[in-house]
Amino acid sequence: MGSNIVWVFVLFVSFLFFGGCASVEYSYPEVGVSGDNLRETVGFLTEIKPARNYQNLRSLEKAAGYISDKFAEYGFKPKRQEFGASGQTYCNIIVSAGTSEDARQVFVIGAHYDVAGDQPGADDNASAVAGLLEIARFAKKYEDQLPCRIEFVAYSLEEPPFFGTDQMGSYVHAKSLHDKDMKVKGMISLEMIGYFTDVKGSQKYPIGLMGLFYPSEGNFIGVISNYKSGGLKRHTARHMKAASIKVRTLAAPSFVQGVDFSDQRNYWKFGYKAVMVTDTAFYRNPNYHQTTDTIDTLSFDKMKEVVKGVCWALLNL
Repeated sequence: MGSNIVWVFVLFVSFLFFGGCASVEYSYPEVGVSGDNLRETVGFLTEIKPARNYQNLRSLEKAAGYISDKFAEYGFKPKRQEFGASGQTYCNIIVSAGTSEDARQVFVIGAHYDVAGDQPGADDNASAVAGLLEIARFAKKYEDQLPCRIEFVAYSLEEPPFFGTDQMGSYVHAKSLHDKDMKVKGMISLEMIGYFTDVKGSQKYPIGLMGLFYPSEGNFIGVISNYKSGGLKRHTARHMKAASIKVRTLAAPSFVQGVDFSDQRNYWKFGYKAVMVTDTAFYRNPNYHQTTDTIDTLSFDKMKEVVKGVCWALLNL
C-alpha cells in the first residue's frame, strides 16, 4: 500500500484542493430538479421483483425499459447498446443532448442500474439513475446552451461478478468510444448519491489519517478522481459548491480502496479523464449491498442539490 510518506503526500494533495479554486463569478440558471421524479424512479426500480441483478434478465429489462421510456418522455431517442456476458445479452441505454463544432467530441455522464445480489438497491444505484434522468431532462431543456455534445448512459453489469472485467457495461461503452476514435472531453460517474447523515463518526475513510482533514459526519457529497483527472474534479466540485450541498474532493491512485469502485475506472483504462460523484458508499452507508438499502433511507432534498450541482457543472464545461 505504499510508505507513510506516500500516504501523507496523497492526503496533502487532496487537502490542497479542499477549498476549491479562485473566486470566479458564474451565472447559474434555475434547474427545477423534481423531487417527485427522483422519488418515482427510485421507487420503481426498488420495487422490481426479483432484484435487478445479472441473474434476473427480465428484471434488468424492466429497469432498462423504464429508463428508455423516461428518456423518450424528455424528448430523446434512446439507443440500446447490447453486449454479451456469460452467454446472456445485456444492454446499456444511451441518449445524447447538444451539438459540437467537432462531431467527434463528447462528454459522458453515466450511472449503473443493476444491483448486487437480492436487495432493492435504493442508494446503490437507483439514486444515481434517478439523478441521471433528471440531469438529462435539464440538458434537453438547455440543449442550445450546452458547450458540447453530452452522452447519457445507463449501464448494466457494474456489480459483481462482472465488476473489474471487460464485461462491465461501462467498459463496453468506453471501448466503443475508443474504437471510434472519439474525443472524450471527460466523464462523470454517478455512484450512490442519496445517503446523508449528520451523526458524528458516521463517515469512515480508507486511511485513518484522512479523518484529520475530512469531516466525521457523512453529510457531504464526494468528487473523486485519479491524478490525471484532477482538473475535471476541480471543475465539477467548483460548480457543485454553488448548490446547497457540502462538497469534498479527493484525487488519489487506484490502490486507495474505493477510488476506482465504479464506472469511471473503465474510462481511465482508455486514457480518458473521469470522476466519480458519490456519497462514499460503504464508508458511510451501513445499508451498502444489504436488504436494508431501501427508499426510506435516502435524503431526497440533498439528492436534489447534488443533481443541481452536476447540471451546473455540465453547463459550464
